[in-house]
Amino acid sequence: MTAASVEMSEEDLQQRILDTAELYGWRRIHHRPAKTVRGWRTPMQGDPGFPDLVLARDGVIIVAELKSRRGQPTEDQKLWLEALGAHARLWRPADWPDIERELRRRR
Repeated sequence: MTAASVEMSEEDLQQRILDTAELYGWRRIHHRPAKTVRGWRTPMQGDPGFPDLVLARDGVIIVAELKSRRGQPTEDQKLWLEALGAHARLWRPADWPDIERELRRRR
């Protein structure tokens, strides 16, 4: 992991994970916000703070909140990560070797 990749933005990390997950056969989803006259909005019902990515393959589900090196999850995000238990991940650029290893894991 290079110093440059540790400084990777959350958006760049997200794209890297989505690309790698596709390569290894994961189903993947990210709900993107849209700009409205009232600013950026992500249409949803229920509890706020749902993690950034959902990945699924062969009955395995990973629900990942992504943060930059210094970014911190909000209280709502922490509640979701806690509720998701073993399925939850909080991934940062420095975690890339572990992320790739998990996504590559044998089926």
